[in-house]
Amino acid sequence: MPLRLRGKKKAKSKETAGLVKGEPTGAGGGSPSASRAPARRLVFHAQLAHGSATGRVEGFSSIQELYAQIAGAFEISPSEILYCTLNTPRIDMERLLGGQLGLEDFIFAHVKGIKKEVNVCKSEDSLGVTITDNGVGYAFIKRIKDGGVIDSIKTICVGDHIESINGENIVGWRHYDVAKKLKEFKKEELFTMKLIEPKKAFEIKPRSKAGKSSAEKIGSGRATLRLRSKGPATVEEMPSETKAKAIEKIDDVLELYMGIRDIDLATTMFEAGKDKVNPDEFAVALDETLGDFAFPDEFVFDVWGVIGDAKRRGL
Repeated sequence: MPLRLRGKKKAKSKETAGLVKGEPTGAGGGSPSASRAPARRLVFHAQLAHGSATGRVEGFSSIQELYAQIAGAFEISPSEILYCTLNTPRIDMERLLGGQLGLEDFIFAHVKGIKKEVNVCKSEDSLGVTITDNGVGYAFIKRIKDGGVIDSIKTICVGDHIESINGENIVGWRHYDVAKKLKEFKKEELFTMKLIEPKKAFEIKPRSKAGKSSAEKIGSGRATLRLRSKGPATVEEMPSETKAKAIEKIDDVLELYMGIRDIDLATTMFEAGKDKVNPDEFAVALDETLGDFAFPDEFVFDVWGVIGDAKRRGL
């Protein structure tokens, strides 16, 4: 008997509607015991990735507010910041700043550099590229598959911000919308992308932190600051190893089916399914929380399998 994965969809509340716009979520909605507001003002240290003095940033609750703080510290416009990496100035997509920030993390901001325009022929069904975004409107290339269409165009690099496609400005788009746009091109179709690569330096070595910040005094190495698009940021404990691996696997499934990687979206999916008893209930929960995505049933089954394995191992 087929499972009715879309038979019980409910109207989204105002709270869940915000998630579709990229709002990071806490653990299962965030009970008072699971998360707490910072007891004191947290201070972080930051540098521009291509080289700069060290600046201090504090008093932010979202990615947008963090970018504004960094911009103020270095006297640049927030719109110049493409994305941030944690604890390395290199363009390392595994160290991207997402919805969580470790209390002892050092922030490196990558700013706009050279602009370039490239023509692409979609000679294969897939372009072989993974798209992500910075949470405030800039989509960029997170991964390039070896031997793929994009890999053959050496002027396109990991970390490049996609500014426009065929003359259409896509600033403000989420990464899944950009990925969908690229997928819609037919095989052998030509299109043009305008890209901006991050500003680079010849050789940069990570700087050590001077003294102990308030974040270091508060943090135990196992806590993170959860950034939110609405409301205050909260300090949360790091997830268990089983949970962390499950979320990483869900992120892999996202890339397989949608060509995107989004650890916050994967976390939202895990939280939506961890207390469900079957894939029908999980599908309903996904529709209530992330209904705008219209995930295929095969995707739902694969994600449910990952959550089921994690539950059997004990969260």
